[in-house]
Amino acid sequence: MLTWLQRDSLHFPALDKALQEPNGLLAAGGDLSAERLIMAYRHGCFPWFSDGQPILWWSPDPRTVLFPNELHISRSLGKVMRQGRYRVTFDQDFAAVITACSEPRAYANETWITSSMRKAYLELHKRGLAHSVEVWQDQQLIGGLYGLAMGRLFFGESMFSRADNASKVGFVTLVEHLKAAGFVMIDCQMPTQHLHSFGARAISRELFASTLRQNLDQPCTIDWQSCIG
Repeated sequence: MLTWLQRDSLHFPALDKALQEPNGLLAAGGDLSAERLIMAYRHGCFPWFSDGQPILWWSPDPRTVLFPNELHISRSLGKVMRQGRYRVTFDQDFAAVITACSEPRAYANETWITSSMRKAYLELHKRGLAHSVEVWQDQQLIGGLYGLAMGRLFFGESMFSRADNASKVGFVTLVEHLKAAGFVMIDCQMPTQHLHSFGARAISRELFASTLRQNLDQPCTIDWQSCIG
């Protein structure tokens, strides 16, 4: 039975209460307050829903993650990065990145990044938890991604690209900085061929939750605005 969250409680059901079909649906309702979102990520779930739906919270099993030391860079992408045709920055224009990520894609007529989601993650950015990666060609924003950093963990949310390999360059640059800063895992949430090409793989929900517990409160500082790719 699906749990409906109350606005006056930040409590989430145990992860093993998530439905098998659809895979990982844990709860519905509640709100997108910063406090609830922080609790959700710490608990091991995330929001994902479309306009017209209630807020839906997910904890899929298995969970797709990337361990920074398992990053795979293809020969062709490595060549692009060595050419230095793109410039990468962190936290220089979070609003522009999440807005670009929310725009409809050629393969989809709608987006799950609703106006309420954008507002919620902008608040998390103001609180120093949500971060963006920007990829530039000259002065034009051509790619990027955003997510949350907690302890030694990064929770990826979405990426966009307006030029060949732009989001890939941004992602690899992010992973390399996270690895250097001691991060141990990047949550990719759902499997895609794009992510698997970088070395992302599926792990059990149990292992994911265990990794959360071990690393959420571990000290790991990174000066986001000084990171230049």
